[in-house]
Amino acid sequence: MAEKGSKIFVVEDDTDLSEMLTAYFKVQGYQVFHAGRGEDAVRMITGTTPDIAVLDIRLPDIDGYEVCRRLRQNRRTQDLPVIFLTEKRDREDKLTGLELGAVDYITKPFDIQELRLRVRNALRRFQRNAQVNPVTGLPEGNMMVERLEDALHRPDWGIVLAEVRGLNKFRDKYGFVAADDVSRAVTLMLTNAVQELGNSEDFVGHADTGDFLMMTSSANADKLARRCDMRLRASIPYFYPAMERHRIKDLTDSERLNVHVVSLSSKEHQFTDLESLFAALAQSK
Repeated sequence: MAEKGSKIFVVEDDTDLSEMLTAYFKVQGYQVFHAGRGEDAVRMITGTTPDIAVLDIRLPDIDGYEVCRRLRQNRRTQDLPVIFLTEKRDREDKLTGLELGAVDYITKPFDIQELRLRVRNALRRFQRNAQVNPVTGLPEGNMMVERLEDALHRPDWGIVLAEVRGLNKFRDKYGFVAADDVSRAVTLMLTNAVQELGNSEDFVGHADTGDFLMMTSSANADKLARRCDMRLRASIPYFYPAMERHRIKDLTDSERLNVHVVSLSSKEHQFTDLESLFAALAQSK
């Protein structure tokens, strides 16, 4: 059974087959989206950001290879797991798909149970790999959740949330490379601060794209928050291109990068679950 809520996108121009796949995977617990043309698939996949795509190669406009190429060129979909579904059996066709980063390749006619297992296995591999942020190398997703749950079960804990606000607008204006450089620089500063003030059990991870969580002791939480706040605020002008730095003071808070740092600890709070923790962090923003 698929994990509840997993999204699969089926790109298939054969109406009967697409309806069968849609109905079947819905029964298996997936959210299912569908497109019958390649151009529509690129546009819709970029908008819905599914967890996996089953992509027919033979389509009435652009072929599945071209769909995959365009998805790989888009930052939001460049790592999307793709299973090619096709009648082609030639070795060269299979190699083309693999060169484009397809995780699997299944030929028609196929066993629906086999396709289900291949989809399930591809999702599991992807989810394991997705537990570490590819830009910063910090834990996120399930790995981050497990670390937080373990920490909250200790009698003494402290959490620092460092939020870099405005990162999406910064990315839109200066590009993904510049935004990634900001994330890596922030990671280095936070990691160094934890190493200077913390101990071997402390860690840094992602709660979201611009949200960094640090787990430490209750005694260190406030000191760590102050140091992170000071270092990040001092560094913000240097995240911008040199020719743009003189303009930062003229921007409103909503237009520029800014930092918000807050700490919580077991001295003032007791949480029985992560939902309560995240609700308290949200109120502190």
